[in-house]
Amino acid sequence: MMYAVAAAIAAQSSSFAKKGGNPDAAKVKNPVAAASGSLTAGKRSYQRLCEKCHGPEGKGDGTAVTGTQPPDLTDAKWDFGSTDGELFAAIHDGTSTDMEGYKERMSDTEIWNVVNYVRSLAK
Repeated sequence: MMYAVAAAIAAQSSSFAKKGGNPDAAKVKNPVAAASGSLTAGKRSYQRLCEKCHGPEGKGDGTAVTGTQPPDLTDAKWDFGSTDGELFAAIHDGTSTDMEGYKERMSDTEIWNVVNYVRSLAK
């Protein structure tokens, strides 16, 4: 099922997620419940792969930023869409040369766990 979700999103997208969101990705529902196990796993992946640029609290203040300032993941403005499906697509496909896609380094479940964790940062 999750492979079908990723395949559907990947088929709809070009190389990167688009600013303003992705109507097809917006329809995709998160198949992973935001339970403590998912949040813990998502935090681990976030710390390993995302924190260097997005910062420890998701504010876009990481130490490895070399290009464009990463977005604040805790605010109300989401450049690439605000749904879980759009967030999945942005992580899966990347958003630019500064934010590469992680489909080769993370399973779909790992990406959904990061989606759940990132959502918890804004609370």
